[in-house]
Formats: sequence, C-alpha cells, structure tokens
Amino acid sequence: MTSALSVFRRSVVVMAIPTTTPTTTPTAVPPVFEPTDILARLAQGARAGSLRHVQELPARPAEAGPWPEWVAPALWASVTGSGIPTLWSHQSELAELGKAGVHAVVATGTASGKSLGYLLPLLTDLLEGAGAPNGRGATALYLAPTKALAADQLARVEALALPGLRVACYDGDTEAEQRRYVREHAQYVLTNPDMVHRSVLPRHQHWSGFLRALRYVVIDECHVYRGVFGTHLAVVVRRLRRLCARYRSSPTFLLASATVAEPAAHASALVGMPVAPVVRDGSPRESMTLAYWEPGGRDDGGFVVARRGAVVESADLLAELVLAGVQTVAFARSRAGVEVLAERARRRLEAVPSLSARVAAYRGGYLPEERRALEAQLRSGALRGLAATSALELGVDVSGLDAVVLAGWPGTWASLWQQVGRAGRRGGRSLAVYVAGEDLLDTYLVRHPETLLQHPVEATVVDPANPHVLGPHLAAAAAELPVTEADEQYFGPVMRPVLDQLVAHGVLRRRPNGWFWPHDEPAAAQVGLRGMGEVVRIVERGSGRVLGTVDRARAGATVHAGAVYLHQGQPYVVTELDLADASALVVAGDPGWSTSARSVSAFDLVREERKQCWGPVRLSFGVVDVTTRVVSFLRRLPTGEVLGEHALDLPEARLQTRAVWWTVPESLLAHAGVLDVPGAAHAAEHAAIGMLPLVATSDRWDVGGVSTALHPDTGMPTILVYDGYPGGAGFAERGYREARVWLAATRDAVAACGCADGCPWCIQSPKCGNGNQPLDKAGAVALLSCALDQGTLT
Repeated sequence: MTSALSVFRRSVVVMAIPTTTPTTTPTAVPPVFEPTDILARLAQGARAGSLRHVQELPARPAEAGPWPEWVAPALWASVTGSGIPTLWSHQSELAELGKAGVHAVVATGTASGKSLGYLLPLLTDLLEGAGAPNGRGATALYLAPTKALAADQLARVEALALPGLRVACYDGDTEAEQRRYVREHAQYVLTNPDMVHRSVLPRHQHWSGFLRALRYVVIDECHVYRGVFGTHLAVVVRRLRRLCARYRSSPTFLLASATVAEPAAHASALVGMPVAPVVRDGSPRESMTLAYWEPGGRDDGGFVVARRGAVVESADLLAELVLAGVQTVAFARSRAGVEVLAERARRRLEAVPSLSARVAAYRGGYLPEERRALEAQLRSGALRGLAATSALELGVDVSGLDAVVLAGWPGTWASLWQQVGRAGRRGGRSLAVYVAGEDLLDTYLVRHPETLLQHPVEATVVDPANPHVLGPHLAAAAAELPVTEADEQYFGPVMRPVLDQLVAHGVLRRRPNGWFWPHDEPAAAQVGLRGMGEVVRIVERGSGRVLGTVDRARAGATVHAGAVYLHQGQPYVVTELDLADASALVVAGDPGWSTSARSVSAFDLVREERKQCWGPVRLSFGVVDVTTRVVSFLRRLPTGEVLGEHALDLPEARLQTRAVWWTVPESLLAHAGVLDVPGAAHAAEHAAIGMLPLVATSDRWDVGGVSTALHPDTGMPTILVYDGYPGGAGFAERGYREARVWLAATRDAVAACGCADGCPWCIQSPKCGNGNQPLDKAGAVALLSCALDQGTLT
C-alpha cells in the first residue's frame, strides 16, 4: 500500500533555472506569497546561478469523511466551534478503528490533523467515564519522544476546554506532589517512554487504578523509534501490556507518523500485535516549491570552483526571506551551526532593527522555558525567522510558516521530509530550499534533483528479540512481577534462553513458579533507553545562572576551556570545564573569533572471539576499543583565517563494544587491480554498514565503522564495523554469522548502482566524518570480490 508521502511526490515538474543576473534589488513585501517570485529575487547579483533546479510538488485535494455518531457532544461542539466543521477521510477512518478497539497506525502527511483522529475516540471514552463510581472512569496514555511534543499536545487538549476532563503531563520536570495527583486522578497522562520505563512500570502498584482503567495508548511520531531506541521502546510496550493484563485491562494502541516506511509492519513490531494502517491522506495541501541551491561560483563547465558554507549561505537566505516578509525556519545539523546561522542572519538585518530582533535560534540544550517561549513566539508570528536543529522536526505545532531552508543534508530521508513538511502548515503555498553543503552527498543531490523524490524513506528497523536489549528488560520485568513461562506471549521464544543466561550470571533466580529479581537496587535504573549519558551544565560565572546543557560525550569538543560558546547569539568564553562536577563555567564577551576542536581517534582490537579464514582473507568477531580524544582547538577569524592552535589536556572518551572485521592482504588487492586501497576500503566500509540491516536488523545509526590501509593490530588493510553501544548490541555478531550473504549483497548492490563514481545509494554515507573522502567505487567492488572469492574456495 502506498504511503501519503509517495502521493505527495507525484507529478513533479523539473525546471532548469537560467543563470542570468538580474540587476534589481528586493522590493516591498509581496501581497501574496509566490515562491517562484521569491526565488527569482534570491538568485540575484552574487548569488546568480546558485539556484540549480526547482521542483513543483502538486497540490492535494481534500477528501472529507463523516463525523462518527458516537462522538461526545461536548467534544463535537468544541472541535466544530474551533473552526473544524468537517473531518478528513483519514481522521474519520482512524477514529472508527480506535473506537472499535482495533490497533491502528495513521501515516499521513505533515500537518494533516492526525492527532484529531485518535483524540476523538480517546476523549469520548474519557468524557463518558468521567462520572464513573470510581471517580475516574477510563484512562489513556500518550507517549512522545520529547517533552516538547507532550507539552504541545497538552496545550491542544486543554484548548478544547472539555468539562470534567483531567489531563496532565508526567515527565522529569513534574514536581513530587503533582506526580501523586497525576497517578491518582488524571485520566489522560502525557509522558515519554523513559518515564514509563523508570517510573510507571517499576511502581505499578501506585498506578494500579490508572492501569486497571487504561483504554488507549497513543504512540506519536512512531518513526523516531527505530534501531536500538525503537527496540527498547518495543520491549517497554511489551512490559506495559504484561502489567495491564495483570490488572485485567487490554488497551487499544494508536500510532501516528508523517514519515515512516511500511507503517503497519513497523507499528506491529513496536506493539507486538497486528496493526491496521491508515495511509490515504484526506487533508488538502497547497502546492510546494522545492528549490535546489548550490552556493558559490562555477567554471564554464558548470562545476563549483569556490563554494560558501551551507550555514553561511542559509543565514543569508534566511535574512533575505525575513526581509521579504516570509516567515521561515532554517535547519542546521549542529547546535553551533544553529547559533552561527541565527547570529549571521541578525547581522544581515541590522539595518532594519525591528526585523533583526525577530530572528532567534532554537536547539537542544536550551532550558525548557526558553524553548516554550520561542515556540509561542513562532506561532504568534512575533518571530519571523528561526534557526533550528532537528529539535523542531517533530509535531510541535508551528503552523503559519511560509518557507524552510535546509543547510545541508539533515542525516536521513525521514528527517528531510519532516523538515520540508514544516512549511505550508496554514494551507497556503510554501517554499523549501535545500542548500548543498560541502559533502559529496550534497553535491550529488543538487545535481540529481530527481533523487529526493525517488528515494524511499528509510526502513525503521526494530528487533525486540535482540538478546542484548531484551536481557536487561527481562530483569526489569522480573522486578515488576515474576516472569513466568506464560510471558513468552509477550517476549517471544527467545525469552527462555535469555532468562537462562540471566540466571547463570546471577542476575535472576529461578523458582518453581517463575524467575525473580533477587537484588535490592531497582532493575529499571540500570537500563537506558536512548544510550545517553549525563549532561554537562553550562553556568555563567558570577551569577550562577544555568544557560543550558550539553551531552557529556560532546562536552570536550564544545565547552572546553577557551571555547567560544554561543547562546541566542550572545557569545560566551568558557573559562573552565569540570567534568567531575559536570559543569562548564562561562563569561559573557565576544573575543572576535570562533573556535573549533580537533580530535584524534584510535581503534584497538582487544579480543578476537571468533574467526573464519577464507584463504588469506581473515574474518573476525570480537571486542574492540574505540577511543576519541580532543587534543586541541583552533581560533578562527570571521574571514576563516586561523589565528592559532592551542593544545588541550582532556581525558579520552572510550567505547568498548563488539565488532566484525576482515582483512585482505595488500598483495591480493594489487593482483585484483586495486590501486587506491584507502578509497576502496573506505567505500566498502560505507556500503557494508548500509547493507547490514539485510542480516542484522540494525539501523545505520546504530553502528559505526573504520577502515584503514594498514591497521596496527593486523598489519594489513582492514575494514571494521562495530556496534555503537557499550558492550555491543548484537548487530556486528549477526553480520559475522551471515558474512557471506551480507558481503555478497554489499558487493552486488554497489556493482549494480548506475552511478559512475559513487552516490548516496551505494558508497556515500550521510554520517561520514571524513566528508566521504577518499572513496573508490570500483575498488570497493574488487575488494569485496577478493574476499568473497577466497571464501568460495574454502
């Protein structure tokens, strides 16, 4: 069944843009937003020729659906009174499925009103049960991947002003007294998977009334739950279902996402039960103009000879769009990039102070109240321009945007369409500008515009049978309620061997009536769903004010002593980084330069646990150490000139995990005609990571890799793929077990790709730290063939 996204992409018109140079300057704000006119004005003067292609995504007509007769009168009156006289077809379809108790997933376009579809049955049941003898009636649980999204959903429900409905957020910021009220009285609880895992399930006795009455569970933005994070969520859901059965409830699961491949299969993997898909989007959407922008000049052959950075170019475009009266969000990958983008746009608008003050930055690390204030200003129109990270990708309502600018590849196809979909949310025409960065992948995309519309969204991989993830959750489940053989219906046939391993290691104890948690400390506290460590607070010296936070793993590169840290455009200089205290002290001031950290990485093969010898080719699996250390930082003037490099003495960041690696003698590669060994190995590494999901149920973002023409531990060319989680997650091990299938599919996929020298579909990687260089497509095919040919001989 086709998704709404595929319909959204049909009937695209591709137009080459002439490179003539208009001489006019921007004029007054146009009375009607016309994307093509705006683009023509942007591509003037020094930027002439930067606009490479334009694609028109056609409008989508409306398809109405009937109002269900069972909707609570108060809810119907509130919704229709707010200016929604009719439902779209997918809203009606989802509402009927939910009311009938059918697990369902809605996968329709951004801003298509998915939430109303699941709120109709949910709120109707809650309102009808408000006068129940227990004083509570039915209950419902909403799970969001971020606090911001849960808070946004809370505001939407509260705006309905439904009499007697008790709705509340329950997250890490909820005060102790409020938590008790939520447990005992709230009907609709909006929270996140982490709180369910660490607070609700371990203390289920305190939540018994809520769980006994649980009628619905909503999982919003379900495409976020992929890879290891998605696997964790899938097992948490199974633990929740198990405890609900203990309290004799069987909730209906309703899931939603705008960008997910095979929604029914993904949703079924998350909840462990069949899920009905709702994918026909009945909401109307005006046309969108998608522009491809390649900064910098070109030679006579049309190739870039000098390219400006994507962040700098995007800042200038943001300023021009704001000046033209176009409310715009510009997305950048990094927090530092967002701050630079916002500050440069403000400087470009200094001649119009009233506009300069209406441009801001939005990113993770800001305090919650700062983010809420920015969201409110964007909704009201007080902010005309915003530079943001992917923190603004999800369903926070920021309707009214005319345009989005993407400063380089956002990392995944799903993220790209999430960001593009933020424009046009008020029903008018919209504009999205993709600005190519320095990466080869960006260059490929702007020169092959058809790629964006032809490439499918990534498959969201979830594997609840992964023993490395399931084991700790089984321990947590046993602490909640002894695990019995009947629980195989939730955890699958792999449950018993994993339980046996937990018993053998002293984690659980086996008794005639089940498996028990014998320890005093809480089991759930030992399992992190997101693989995230602690954060480092950024504190203003003198006042003690906390400006924000940064992940500890990134602290050495971003808030080391001497670093220039930007917060809402205000520069601060870090005077001290105290990792023991998890804090970085800063003082306000602009030194006139920026800083960038330099790091070195090392990969040590600690222990080979298994091996296969394919003639002279050796395939191995075992424990590896991945170490990274920030060694210095550069001070740069705004012109890019380097003022100096300064040494740093920071501890190494170390990850011990498991990996699969193989070695191919250089003599064998030379015989096969491989001349660029580093490029061949690097390309083979990228392609192997991309094909690992074929055998390992992994996600590209769950694994890492390294390749070298001469690894110190092997003395020969080596390609290594490792699990990106401490101790390993089982992906590399499965790659080792299915190496012939995996590597053969990798070679065949690269060889069959129609590109000449490599592209995003074969050897280029969106997460490459070396800018996708060097890469040798033909060499990768020859290297993989060498390994496989030797394997055939053994």
